[in-house]
Amino acid sequence: MPVAQKVVAPTTSPRAFILKQTALFAAAALFVFVLSLTSGLDLSPGFF
Repeated sequence: MPVAQKVVAPTTSPRAFILKQTALFAAAALFVFVLSLTSGLDLSPGFF
């Protein structure tokens, strides 16, 4: 089965697909939130 077709018609149950997509979205949001928290930190080598 081509990759594009797998995305359109997942072989897992719809509930599992929705849970997976929700978890990926939450992980991405958490990653962006952590990046926004560290935007003002001085992480240059001289800081350590």
